[in-house]
Amino acid sequence: MTTFFIIVLVILCALVLYSLVRGIVAFLKSTKIDLETGEAQNASDMQLLQNKMMFNRIKYQALAIVVVAVMLAISQ
Repeated sequence: MTTFFIIVLVILCALVLYSLVRGIVAFLKSTKIDLETGEAQNASDMQLLQNKMMFNRIKYQALAIVVVAVMLAISQ
């Protein structure tokens, strides 16, 4: 059973990392668009993606914490 939770935890950590990287890339693209155009009109799509990735990262981190809490409860 512990092996299953470790696998789930590793998958959740990978999803956190993926969301973090995609959010950073969206942030850099929106900053680049802002600097090149001087307007924030084109950046709204990237900003929405950045917000979505931030929410996903928080969600996956919360799930990872729940998995660790379950593992601690089972081991006691």
